[in-house]
Amino acid sequence: FANNLFRPMASVSVKLGNQVPIITASGLGKQYLVPGWRLGWIVFSNNKAIQAVKKGAQRLAQVVLGASHLAQVAIPAVLDPPSEEDRACVASWKDELLSIIEDQSNLLCILINQCYGLEVIPAQGAMYAMVKIHVDKFDDTIVDDLTFMKLLLVEENVVVLPGRAFGLEISAEINISCHVFRVVFCAPENIIKIACERIRSFCLRHKEN
Repeated sequence: FANNLFRPMASVSVKLGNQVPIITASGLGKQYLVPGWRLGWIVFSNNKAIQAVKKGAQRLAQVVLGASHLAQVAIPAVLDPPSEEDRACVASWKDELLSIIEDQSNLLCILINQCYGLEVIPAQGAMYAMVKIHVDKFDDTIVDDLTFMKLLLVEENVVVLPGRAFGLEISAEINISCHVFRVVFCAPENIIKIACERIRSFCLRHKEN
């Protein structure tokens, strides 16, 4: 988003002389908005150092029930379009999609930052944002990301993912206190507005007296 530039790790590795093997995994699900296809690929860079890993991945791919041949044919068609017209079409679609997602990201950030006790960490290119919960600003029913998530679901029917689902938990050893949740913004703008208004109402309801 904005002026952020995505740099594939494989290209960075090449510039550094291929000293570090890179495994890149991607798929059609998020890039092309067809999550039900469950179709993706893995690219191995500097294969000599990770031959065993590559062979293991190939064996797994042969024993797991995979996508249909028709769906697999779509991969080269979208990654390397056969004509200039097709390439221009795919590029135009990607630009439009990126613009829509960035607009929705900006909208979410504005609305979440208006919620009492919350602080959004803006996305730089993802389809979700991380939101910090200042638990000291809420009543005793909210003590961490998990209690926030559970009460929000029960009271407002809004689902977010607690940070601990991604390994972001409180560490008593290093005294870190960072409660967060993840929220996506792929839904239409009217749905984002409704969800954020429910989150705002929830936060005000549990505001510390």
